[in-house]
Amino acid sequence: MHLSDVDAEALAIALDPLPRDAPVVLTYRPRATATQPAIVAEVLGLLEASAVALFPAWLPEATGITEPSDANVAAVRALASRLAGRSRHFGPFLADLAARALTGAGPGASFQPEVRAAGLTRVLLAAYSRADVVVVVDLPDGLPAAHETPLIAALEWLAFRGGLGGVWLTGAPLSDVDRVQSQRVELPAAVPTETRRDPAPTADEALAIPSLGGRPNPNSAAEQLLEKVLSSRVWAHGRAWNQPFSFGPLTNQIRIDLLWEAEHTAVEVDGPEHRGPLHYATDRTRDVLLQTAGYAVLRFTNDQVLGDVNAVAHQLELFLSTRRVTGRSEGSSHVE
Repeated sequence: MHLSDVDAEALAIALDPLPRDAPVVLTYRPRATATQPAIVAEVLGLLEASAVALFPAWLPEATGITEPSDANVAAVRALASRLAGRSRHFGPFLADLAARALTGAGPGASFQPEVRAAGLTRVLLAAYSRADVVVVVDLPDGLPAAHETPLIAALEWLAFRGGLGGVWLTGAPLSDVDRVQSQRVELPAAVPTETRRDPAPTADEALAIPSLGGRPNPNSAAEQLLEKVLSSRVWAHGRAWNQPFSFGPLTNQIRIDLLWEAEHTAVEVDGPEHRGPLHYATDRTRDVLLQTAGYAVLRFTNDQVLGDVNAVAHQLELFLSTRRVTGRSEGSSHVE
């Protein structure tokens, strides 16, 4: 289905944080000239990388198993097989995926694309505890008509073989493929309208997946690296990643990348998409609301974190130590 008058950036803002009754919404940015096999292979590879990064959210019994020893690899394989025995997961695929997630190894056993597509969809459903997975495809500008057919064919294959709940297209309407229906969508009023028609920025990641409460975003190398450093620092206690946050019962939720609730300190790790007009406008509104409620807002770019994560951690330590000594303002907001 093609969503008219909506771009991927606006839709991403409207679905962040992911509503409780919504499907898992993935955003895919295809290359303009990719072939059908190349698109299928790329999406499966990206989904697999995301599933590995989400471990052990989809295998909660493996929580706490972090060392990639032979015994632990055998343990997560056994836990995955046990889970498959009482669910729709395919045991060999899930066991292989769990072992690779623990060890950080590359591709393991060779599974057919059909097995991978269905298995990865089930993993995402388990990780997010949702009923469906939907892929939003951000059509590239200037997509040649000759490349529309292989793109749509690849998406139809992924939807059917992966058991997806749907594929939503954003961007310019297709000119050569006529079997895709169009649907007008009204976004919530909270999404800025004055810049909604501006082009979205180019993202570093070809596939974006929703944040999962309590964990750094699996798509964000910067969040992953920062958490790796913070987990070894005693002063970093009390932090919470990607928490839904509400200013009151009648307001829309927002999501904070990294929160120290006791110190009323919100930290945002901004990727390149935050340079886009919609994200920029939304970020400024969020910052004002948080500051009005008594929260300090610290923003770092991906480049700052990846370039010198220890410097970022040091700045956080200094700021939090000051908040802990001097106290912080009380606000009426709360994390849910």
